[in-house]
Order: sequence, then structure tokens, then C-alpha cells
Amino acid sequence: MSTSIHPTAVVDPRAELASGVEVGPYAVIGPQVRIGPDCRIGPHVVLEGRVSMGSGNRLFPGACIGLEPQDLKYTGDPTGVVLGDDNTIRECVTINRATRGEQVTRIGSGNLLMAYSHLGHNCVLGDRIVIANGVAVAGHVEIGDRAVIGGMLGIHQFVHVGTLAMVGGMSRIERDVPPFSTVEGHPARVRALNRIGLQRSGLAARDDGRQLEDLKRAWMLIYRSRLTLAESLAQLRGQPLTAAAEELVAFLEASVAEGRRGPIPGSR
Repeated sequence: MSTSIHPTAVVDPRAELASGVEVGPYAVIGPQVRIGPDCRIGPHVVLEGRVSMGSGNRLFPGACIGLEPQDLKYTGDPTGVVLGDDNTIRECVTINRATRGEQVTRIGSGNLLMAYSHLGHNCVLGDRIVIANGVAVAGHVEIGDRAVIGGMLGIHQFVHVGTLAMVGGMSRIERDVPPFSTVEGHPARVRALNRIGLQRSGLAARDDGRQLEDLKRAWMLIYRSRLTLAESLAQLRGQPLTAAAEELVAFLEASVAEGRRGPIPGSR
């Protein structure tokens, strides 16, 4: 399939567009942009700087990707944005390129970023994440696979959001969100395991249910016992853990390390 470019679009001749790419009216595509096969670039989309995307991405009207970071430290370094495959970027989403050196803001595959959401510089997203309308994600945030971020909330810079976490809308997220957990509130608190997400992911059925049972045991010790976080993690480290429980424990251990923001506490 050949590319299809609307006559009103402005596409730099140095940009690389693979077969099957469609470019809508009044889109603007800069010289360092690389677009993979079968991507759909909607009306008034702006792709600027070193933007590279895989196949099957859909960009809706007004999305702006790769513009300079909103960071006073940025001095014009050749940073970029990298997208995987099959992402859906809805209306007026903004994704800024990284700040220094040749770093990138990186988005995996199969993600849905709803209208008016923003990803700041140097963010790293995994796969199959849902970010709802009006979410503001500050710079250097990392979000794990299959996380769901509710609408109209802000995530502080350098925060980590774990795999299969669910964050309730209009929450204030200023510390790390543990994997497999539901988090909600202002200030946010860990409320429960994300049971629906675990079931949909198939993890609840793995190893005849042992993965889920081990995760529940670890989660209850951390968030419902009278032990401190350090005490509960030390006790769990003295026991064999299945993969999901190991991921939870390892995330919390890393979260309390120097340079991290620390985990969101539970609600007892």
C-alpha cells in the first residue's frame, strides 16, 4: 500500500513514512519523523523533532508529539519520542520529548491515551496502559504494563506506577503506586488489590491459583498487619515467593531506596 497524504498537510520531504500511512488535513510532520506502516495521522496533528513510531498507531485530531519539553533545563539537545505499535492517541494529547543528551520519552505498544492527557519529558510507559481524559503526567514518570489511570488527576515527577495498578480519578499521586493495587484519594492511599484487573489479565488462574493466593498473602501482610513496611518486607524475603508476589516486594524495596519518592501508604 502507498502512503496517502492530504494536500493541505505539510510533510517535510526528509520525513520517512512507511507504506499504508495516512496523513489527514493540516497535519504537520517534521524532517526527523519516522512513521511505521499503517499508521493514521489525523487532522491538525503535529509531529516535531526526533519522533519514531512503529506500526498501526492512530493519532486523533490535534495531538502534538515530540515538541520541546516544558523544562527550563532544556538547551536544544537532540532528544526524541519513541512509540511502539498499535497505540491510540486521542484528541489533543501532548507527548514531550526528553530533556538531555540523546534521551527519549518512550511509549510501548497497545496503549490508549485519552483526550487532553499529557506526558512530560523522559516518561517511560509499558504496554496496554489506559490513561483517561485530562491526566497530567509529569516528567520522568514510569508506568508499568496494563496500569489504568483514572481521569482528571496529576502524577508527580519521578513517580513509578506498577504493573496492573488502578488509580482512581481525581486522585493526587505524589508517591509510587504499588503493582496490582487500587489507589485512590486526596492524598492517595492504597485501598485494595486490583482483583478485576488480575482476573482480566489471567494472573488469577496461573499455577492453579497459587499466584493470586501468594500475592494476596503478601499484600495482606504489607497493608493489613501491624508490621512496619520494613518488617513485612523482611519477613516476606525469608519465604519463597511466586512471580507476582516477588514483583510486589521488589517494587516496594526499590521504592524506599535513595532517590525514589517512596510508596503510597495503605489505609488501615
